[in-house]
Amino acid sequence: MADPRGQLRREIRRFWGALGSGSDLGEAAGEAGVAVRTAYRWMRECGGVRAIRVEEPSAYRVGFEDRERIAFGLAAGWSFTAIGRELCRPTSTVTREVRLNMRHRRSRRVGYDGSLRGIDWIHDWEYLPSRAQLRAENAANRKQQTKLTANPRLAEEIQSRLDREDSPEQIAHRLRIDFPDEEEMRVSHETIYKELYVQGRGALRRDLHQKLRTGRAVRRPRSTVGARQERGRIAGMVNISERPEEVEGRAVPGHWEGDLICGSNNASAIGTLVERATRYVMLLHLPTAHGADAVQDAMVEAMSRLPQQLRRTLTWDQGKEMSNHVQITAATDLDIYFCDPHSPWQRGTNENTNGLLRQYFPKGTDLSGYTADYLEFVATRLNTRPRKTLDWRTPAEALDELLSNPPQPAVAVTA
Repeated sequence: MADPRGQLRREIRRFWGALGSGSDLGEAAGEAGVAVRTAYRWMRECGGVRAIRVEEPSAYRVGFEDRERIAFGLAAGWSFTAIGRELCRPTSTVTREVRLNMRHRRSRRVGYDGSLRGIDWIHDWEYLPSRAQLRAENAANRKQQTKLTANPRLAEEIQSRLDREDSPEQIAHRLRIDFPDEEEMRVSHETIYKELYVQGRGALRRDLHQKLRTGRAVRRPRSTVGARQERGRIAGMVNISERPEEVEGRAVPGHWEGDLICGSNNASAIGTLVERATRYVMLLHLPTAHGADAVQDAMVEAMSRLPQQLRRTLTWDQGKEMSNHVQITAATDLDIYFCDPHSPWQRGTNENTNGLLRQYFPKGTDLSGYTADYLEFVATRLNTRPRKTLDWRTPAEALDELLSNPPQPAVAVTA
């Protein structure tokens, strides 16, 4: 027996479940088996806030399959006890389910001769599984009075603070401080967000979403940290926690930090390498592409110009442009380590250098138009600029000094 309403709810449930597990809108729509336009409409209608329970209904509740078997048993003339035994459920469960969802039906019986003479009306009752399922789902997802609707004073307080452009999290915590003895004046920031995003709640003005820092009227689904890290994880990468301790001391040359600076719409990029001890800079020319293959070729070419003692380690973030790190290590004998996600301070020297480079490569420009000669010119300018951190020496001078007088390894002294 068809259950179109139940099918729709299952599709919506699969959609929100996929979003919660880290899928984007298109992937979640494919998981639910609907068009992207349909999935986007679902999001707009509920402001990006989950519309129904994502979890599957509890096995203890009567489901659609159970209701179909109840209808079959009633048609076959089974007793409630026999139906309950078939479903492995108490007889009282079957009795309550049937009595709640039985519908009165009146049909007419035509005479034996096919005429309407002697017409008689038959009164009986019928149980429809699809109708019972729809009624149960509507009851489970019925609109309930929200906390702000039930407490106008709290809603007015939140509304005034949103007008002051306080964030929902700030409001939730300040209410606990400003009203320490009034439990009814407490609310979670998640409740405030739902009141702002979900249409039809009415406790807060609809235009107040403009007071949020994002200004969005629809909540943007965010994947979980684990799903985000797993989906963007580079195969075989070695974490920065396994990097040798000598890198932190900056006494030994040959330990590099790297990244890409990107142009307008991330359509172009330039690779940046900076040596930790001396702040010596090298730039990678990427005129046509900045994917894994292009970065590998430019990295191998640049590192091959350096002596072996200047090729020890490289620290990079978890960008996909370093997917070929194994091939780079094999070609250059350079050990590559990856920072933790969203931790730019773990390669702070490179971040600082990228800020200096923006003087020559402004944000929002097309970086593919710069020639290799110009990149060499910019690198020379930075390498011959006095640096406070080097006691006003230049990176080129510091590098020459380290190469001429390499630090001597510590010798253990025994009594």
